[in-house]
Amino acid sequence: MTNTDIDRLHGLMGLMTGDEKHSPAATSTLDALWVLYDRVLRVSPETVGRADRDRFLLSKGHGPMAYYAVLAAKGFFPEELLTGFGSYDSPLGHHPDRTLVPGAEIGSGSLGHGLPLAVGSALGLRARGITEARVWVLIGDAELDEGSNHEAIAYAGPAGLERLHTLVIDNGSATHGWPGGIASRFEAAGWSAETVDGRDHEALYAAFTAPHPGRPRAVVARVEPKNA
Repeated sequence: MTNTDIDRLHGLMGLMTGDEKHSPAATSTLDALWVLYDRVLRVSPETVGRADRDRFLLSKGHGPMAYYAVLAAKGFFPEELLTGFGSYDSPLGHHPDRTLVPGAEIGSGSLGHGLPLAVGSALGLRARGITEARVWVLIGDAELDEGSNHEAIAYAGPAGLERLHTLVIDNGSATHGWPGGIASRFEAAGWSAETVDGRDHEALYAAFTAPHPGRPRAVVARVEPKNA
């Protein structure tokens, strides 16, 4: 990301106003989202309907401003829609709605749902014989307090879902920790996992594109604590 990219994305986020912005939840994801959409994901406004596209699922849906800014910057919808964020007649709600937001794969905001949905998406692609498409899901560290995520983690490793990728944004929000850190939880279940600086774009890109044959991949992106 260049300084121009940074300024533009922050400018787009600044168009979204209101009392329910969940700004820390949004800004914690901005760098990782941009690296994914700018350099990794095989999906665009022109290919969003193709069966072999990459899927990105935003489980951390209670802070969608950075997600909306990135989608607008990539042309999924006009930037002018950002100014209506959260208003009654805007498609850009405080939680994304897949039926209203171009490019959104799921409706989200209820914590703990995204990773299980991503596991199901990866299984569905496997069953259909679609081998090129990858599934990415972004979750927050606090979501790992939800038991549904641990069931998904425990299943995906032994199932060998190598097209599944989980990005965990760690801003110190979790109530419960894990001995050895978040990445060790995934590794114990047979995942390939790595922890990186969530503001370092080259480190994020390297972690996102590292080979992991036969195993799902988890990248834990550490950012500044939520209350810092």
